[in-house]
Amino acid sequence: MNKIALIILREYTSRVKKKSFLLTTFLVPLFFIAMYVGVFFLTKKSFEESHALVHVVDQQGDIQNKLKSNKNITYIVSNVALQEEIESLKDKEKNTNLLIIPDDFLESRRVELLSAGKPNITTQAEIREQLKEIIRTAEYTKLGIDVASIQRVNDRVTISTKEITDEGDAKESHTEIAMGVAMALSVLIYLSLFLYGAQVMRGIIEEKSNRIIEVIISSVKPFQLMIGKIVGIGLVGLTQFLLWVLLTLALSSAATTMLYDQNSTTELAGSIEEGGLGKPQSLEIMDALQSIHLGELLICFFLFFLGGYFLYSALFAAVGSAVDSETEASQFTMPITMPLLLTYVLSFGVLVNDPHGSIATWLSFIPFTSPIAMLVRIPFGVPLWQIATSLACLIVGFLITTWAASRIYRVGILMYGKKASFKELIKWFSYKR
Repeated sequence: MNKIALIILREYTSRVKKKSFLLTTFLVPLFFIAMYVGVFFLTKKSFEESHALVHVVDQQGDIQNKLKSNKNITYIVSNVALQEEIESLKDKEKNTNLLIIPDDFLESRRVELLSAGKPNITTQAEIREQLKEIIRTAEYTKLGIDVASIQRVNDRVTISTKEITDEGDAKESHTEIAMGVAMALSVLIYLSLFLYGAQVMRGIIEEKSNRIIEVIISSVKPFQLMIGKIVGIGLVGLTQFLLWVLLTLALSSAATTMLYDQNSTTELAGSIEEGGLGKPQSLEIMDALQSIHLGELLICFFLFFLGGYFLYSALFAAVGSAVDSETEASQFTMPITMPLLLTYVLSFGVLVNDPHGSIATWLSFIPFTSPIAMLVRIPFGVPLWQIATSLACLIVGFLITTWAASRIYRVGILMYGKKASFKELIKWFSYKR
């Protein structure tokens, strides 16, 4: 046990002291917050710069007067010949278009949109919607329907979604927030298991190729070395995650406070104009996040991260012992990571859409898929017995996987210059001690 502890300490300290660890730990939260802020402002700037000028040649004669300019598009009625307008189009500024409305537009429902480059999709959608409205109004008029009466009809419906708690009370469900958190956890756990599992494999391949492993193996048993590496790198991952959580919470709190200070007056004014003193949007988001039980979510995240990491790291360790380079490892890593990849893909559709369905439930009990499947389900509310059962299955799966991986590891760790195959791995597994 003392030898395993020494290996764990060596793996942990050698990685934590690296400059790359410190840089990624402190810069990743800043990077993600900066990325989201950058995406927001770039998207806003993109929409501002996508304002389109549309020169209209109306051969029908009446449509041009019904097109309405707005913040996205400005219509300019053309007073020159069509061919002259087309020839001058290529010398105009970007996002300048020419809309040609034929004289039989109300029957054919077809128009032409010319542009020097590829017309903007937003511009096409805006023009299409306005033309559809013009056609709709013309058809209503033919049928003798009062268009103004139809426009006064308010068909807006607000659904207030609530869920019943164990105490019998009704509370806001905030399904959208739960979906966002579930998908974020899916991405995070998927990347984490690959990142730290690959570190275990890479470390073993490096020591094996440098022949350091021969010196180490003379002092410890192969199983002790494998467990020490897995636990040591796992603790590095936990340390990094804890620091990420603390830094992200601190930065998010500061950003939320600044956002609230800047927008509280505007939001309050908007609430008064709408006839009530509603909560500012920033506070509504914080209330929604609190409804998901972040404490329980973080605890489950660390438990399932550890369970999934130990399970997959044991497999990565077996792969690392069987090959001499990372290039050779690809033929073995793909099959063992397919269940994880499948669950990751399903998390964006099946699992989020029906988190309590039979597919999601069974995937959350299978050890190879539960680290992602259960974490996607937890924000939607999962019974405690299901979480406990999933964890128990994950632990049993880890123990069986570690036992199987160790039988391959003890033989493969000293094999050099021979390309392993699945048939060879089965032979190593069946070797007696």
